[in-house]
Amino acid sequence: MSQSVERALGILPLLAKGAAGLGEVAEELGVHKSTALRLLRTLHEHGFVYRQPDGRYRLGAQLFALAAEAVESLDVRTVAHPHLVELNRLTGHTVHLAIHQDDEVVYIDKVESRYPVRMYSRIGRPVPLTVAAVAKLLLADLPETERRALAERIDYPRHTARSTPDAQAFLRELDRVREQGWATDLGGHEESVNCLGAPVRGPDGRAVAALSVSAPSVVVTAEGLLELLPLVLRTADTISREYSGSPHAPHAPHSPHDDEDTP
Repeated sequence: MSQSVERALGILPLLAKGAAGLGEVAEELGVHKSTALRLLRTLHEHGFVYRQPDGRYRLGAQLFALAAEAVESLDVRTVAHPHLVELNRLTGHTVHLAIHQDDEVVYIDKVESRYPVRMYSRIGRPVPLTVAAVAKLLLADLPETERRALAERIDYPRHTARSTPDAQAFLRELDRVREQGWATDLGGHEESVNCLGAPVRGPDGRAVAALSVSAPSVVVTAEGLLELLPLVLRTADTISREYSGSPHAPHAPHSPHDDEDTP
């Protein structure tokens, strides 16, 4: 029975590449056509494959329906929370989780620092788009045209002398974040508060959320916070794997057309 299941599962990646005939399926599995036909008929009966009028098979609607339902039921906060708690335990600093909604990036979870000197933030509150590490991570993951359009329509408040001054500087920063895979806010929003963040990626490699560790400079210097980068990246990768249901952390997709309009 387990061999039959394994063979049936082997059909799905083949059909994901496009419709295939009975002979192609049998060859891919290394079995006789009668065995391949039996497996295809079973999958067809359950809606996982569909037999086209030309006799070839493709993936069925039931498979897409299940995938869509699974994605909708995923709650990144539920998956991430125990790992945020552990990151907080290891560092002692405030840990946030944020998502991108329309033109806002919003905190959806927070684990408070154990130090008496803390930064102010709350769940449900939008973050400053042009300076917050989590915002940079989520916006850097947008396609080039969307990044540029957003950068040109938002404001650039001067929170501190280190705040991002304009759209050109913001786009350069997003390019850097996109390339390195992590982000910082070193006194850009509050002079005395530093932040380090990493993306949480979904099955397609896109950032579905971003986590960060934040601390006042009187508790830890910017250099000291940056020493936590391996731990922050490891935590984000662990959450990404669990959220995606994959043994390996998904990576950001690099489409050859994504930045084709970049000057």
